[in-house]
Amino acid sequence: MESTNDSEIARQLHPKRILIPVVLGLMVVLWLIFKEFNISVFREIEFTWRSVFWLTVAWLCMIGRDLGYVIRLRILSEKDLTWKQAIRVIMLWEFTSAVTPSTVGGTAVAVVFIHKEGISVGRSTSVVLATSFLDELYFVIMFPVILLIVGGDILFTTSASGTGVALFNNLMFVAIAGYAIILAWVLLIGWGLFINPEGIRKVILWFFRLPFLRRWRSAAERAGDDIVISSHELKKKSVFFWGKALLATFLSWTSRYWVINAILVAFFIIDDHFLIFARQLVTWIMMIMSPTPGGSGFAEVILGRYISDAIPADPLHVGSLALAMTIIWRMVSYYPYLIIGASLIPGWLQRKFRLALKKS
Repeated sequence: MESTNDSEIARQLHPKRILIPVVLGLMVVLWLIFKEFNISVFREIEFTWRSVFWLTVAWLCMIGRDLGYVIRLRILSEKDLTWKQAIRVIMLWEFTSAVTPSTVGGTAVAVVFIHKEGISVGRSTSVVLATSFLDELYFVIMFPVILLIVGGDILFTTSASGTGVALFNNLMFVAIAGYAIILAWVLLIGWGLFINPEGIRKVILWFFRLPFLRRWRSAAERAGDDIVISSHELKKKSVFFWGKALLATFLSWTSRYWVINAILVAFFIIDDHFLIFARQLVTWIMMIMSPTPGGSGFAEVILGRYISDAIPADPLHVGSLALAMTIIWRMVSYYPYLIIGASLIPGWLQRKFRLALKKS
């Protein structure tokens, strides 16, 4: 069974397979640049030592984000993964997240990444499910908080043209739909992991007896088994263990959401930093609905609209300037993982999947 799974994973991570979603994602971004970008806006962008400093801060925020991930992985694996192994797993995980739609993400193969570093399948599954649970718990906690502090009208509406009531309603709907999916996942996994793993397994199997879902029944059975296995591992953990893991999660995601703030400060005088932070967090919630790899295109458009209020410039140029800022943001927060992952994947596959690659 494991060799069969190895062959499938090896095929999914083959460079030829990976190239297709990467190219599609880049095509979306290039189309947006061609459609909305105005080269004349560069006259209003001045690169100074201040810009260099704050762009460096943006990179440091991304390092803080990855550091939080690595620390959490070390905590969840109880330090059975070395720092080097944890960094490698995170880079591979982020790469697969970057080349798959946000609705899929890299979680599906994360168990394999951890298992191939010497952790048993059962423990690898528990680590991945705990990671997913903590990530989504962050959004479940933070979205109501920022909605309460900022308010829906300010959060989903800007002064830019085309961002009136219709866009407000559309964005609110997408955000609530994304939040509902996340909340359902947290409740489902939380109940399954900590309260009634056998019960949640039965619910999953019953649900996948429906005619239009039967084709995925075998995958659902594996998911149910994973939850039961993980529950036995995670129920033993102390409150202190979960507190450390949750703090690392908050470090990771909060660092990620300050990146766009640092980029904007590099070029403009910014007043309301918390509003920008809040809008980026909501953008990430909405990205769960995006069908493009890594949310490419969707993220640039939505965040570009969101940060337009913060840019002190000619209204005619604000849209293009905002798009320029979001492209810089993606260059800091997205494309490096494509480069790092693409450089790691070939050698890692050769070491971990030598026999499977021969079969494929």
